[in-house]
Amino acid sequence: MSNDNDRPPISRPLKVEEIRDGASGVIDATQSEMADIARMLDLVGLAALAFTYRLHHGGGGRLRLTGRLKASLTQTCVVSLDPVEASIDVPVEVEFWPVSMIEELEQAAEEPGGSGRLDWPEPIAGGKIDLGPAIYETLATALDPYPKREGVSFDWSQGAPDGDRAGGTSPFAALAELKRR
Repeated sequence: MSNDNDRPPISRPLKVEEIRDGASGVIDATQSEMADIARMLDLVGLAALAFTYRLHHGGGGRLRLTGRLKASLTQTCVVSLDPVEASIDVPVEVEFWPVSMIEELEQAAEEPGGSGRLDWPEPIAGGKIDLGPAIYETLATALDPYPKREGVSFDWSQGAPDGDRAGGTSPFAALAELKRR
């Protein structure tokens, strides 16, 4: 990776050869990682980020991860710009495949009638997997894209209501006026 922008905000590499079937663990993000993630996801704050997981071996050198991501965070209200507290608790499922199998899958997907797979597996590269990107991506997709404080509404108006246009203030009245000239 050439610079800090290429560095993932959270990284937890594991050596595949050291992972026993059914291995489990808990990852708690550090303050520094949470600050980086909050900055990258444009959050007001990220107070807690925890990931519990279990790994199972599959055929062909594949791994299957199941787990749960929990986070306490603060977003910005899209209406009032006030802080909005939120809690996230979502299940996580990720497959890790050897790079060669992913390349085969990509080639098959390019062919007519390809797999059309929606969730691509993560790579097992250099005999390692990294749980960090799965944590970050899961959090990013679980965020409310339009957070809104309770009781706040957005009332849109574009000029006067139809009944008040008798004074010739509508765009059509202005065009009619131009046509008369």
